[in-house]
This record gives sequence, structure tokens and C-alpha cells, in this order.
Amino acid sequence: MQPIIKELVQPTLESFVRQPVFLHLETTQGAYASQQSHSLTAGAYIRNAKIEFIQGKITGEGPFRVGLKMELGWVYAEGLTHWEMDQQNRLLLSGHDQDGKLAVALQLSHQPF
Repeated sequence: MQPIIKELVQPTLESFVRQPVFLHLETTQGAYASQQSHSLTAGAYIRNAKIEFIQGKITGEGPFRVGLKMELGWVYAEGLTHWEMDQQNRLLLSGHDQDGKLAVALQLSHQPF
């Protein structure tokens, strides 16, 4: 994966607009991230949710935020630092902490993950 360059990610996001796509969205402070003994462990995970969005936008100066506007709501992830478009034409976005551990992932695909 490469560090995010907004000018490259934005048109890639737009290539998925108004098409049914599969979403993987994950946040974690658990197994992948360092924990302090008194901190609350929180996370969210959704895989292969079929969505269609009408607008995709990347914002921020790094770490970045991505919002996917759907007809009846939003999908949103922040803390993103890296990206790639893999050989299966899946957009993979991730955010890593200062130790390189995964904190957030947002992925889009035309096929189930």
C-alpha cells in the first residue's frame, strides 16, 4: 500500500459511484492496535454489505476522511493513511497508527470479499 494522495484517490472513488458495490468497513482498537490497561476497547466491522452511493469524497490533509453519500444516509471513515487499487479492481483504504498497526479499513469491490 502507498500513502494516500488525494488527487489519485478521488477519481478512483468516483469510478464506483452509482454502481452496486460491496463494502468492507472495519475499525479497531483491539487485536491489531496497542491497548492501555484502562482504555475502552471499541471496534466496528461490516463485510460484504452491498451498497450504492451517489457521491464519494476524500477530505483532510492526512490522516484523511472518506464519505460515501447514499440516497438514505452516509458511510464514513476517518484516520485513513494508505491506499491501493489491487489487481481485482478493489479500492483498499486503510489507516495505521504511529506503530503501523491497523486502526481503520474501508474497502470497495464489485465482487464480494
